[in-house]
Amino acid sequence: MGLDGGTTGARFLDAAIGLLGRVRHEEGESISAAGELIADTVADGGRLFAFGAGHSSLAAQDLVYRAGGLALMNLLAVPGTVGVDVMPVTLGSALERVDGLATAVLDASPLRAGDLLVVISLSGRNALPLEMARHARELGVKVIGVTSLAYTTETTSRHASGTFLKDHCDLVLDTKIAVGDAELTLDTVPAPFAPASTVVTSAILQSVMATAVASLADRGVEPPLLRSGNVDGGLDWNDRVMREYGDRIFYLR
Repeated sequence: MGLDGGTTGARFLDAAIGLLGRVRHEEGESISAAGELIADTVADGGRLFAFGAGHSSLAAQDLVYRAGGLALMNLLAVPGTVGVDVMPVTLGSALERVDGLATAVLDASPLRAGDLLVVISLSGRNALPLEMARHARELGVKVIGVTSLAYTTETTSRHASGTFLKDHCDLVLDTKIAVGDAELTLDTVPAPFAPASTVVTSAILQSVMATAVASLADRGVEPPLLRSGNVDGGLDWNDRVMREYGDRIFYLR
């Protein structure tokens, strides 16, 4: 039995579907370009990394060590910003505003010229994701930014440069999420609620990865995909892939 169209739950699903529809029609070319950029990196021997802070990290983690995903995608983690397990939880948000942290993290990471980094930040206004993208490009790394461009016109940058994440990327994907990341309101509730950024951002990135897989296959390159460990033969398949591409996988060390 489906949800009644007038229920709050149905309204949220409709809002999410509407956002995904906008992404499909308005970001299609950018999604295709991002997939091709990832395929280029894989085919050329590069490594893949994803970064996001706070809840933006959820979409980054969704790409890593994932059944049906590329084994070469690594999480670039900044201690204290990966999730809500840090105490106090507000520390993660504070670290996003620290100048210079991204540079220190990147210089100590395995990133090198020829690699690709996906940087996810809903607002794109804080120092950590902005400087992550900027310094990665200085190192010769290609950067795909995933952000809401609405923030660039309706908020101000928190960085001394006055710029946003979008200004430091080779390619930008716009999530279409409204400022505040809350899709619903009710007269009886004093604040907007029901965020959709995780749903939309994860869907965008899985669309990008699907594009990359198909592009690699079209080039005659077997995509280094992982299979579910819960299906027969899945663990043996994954062991083979990880042995073959071990020098480009960093979450096993």
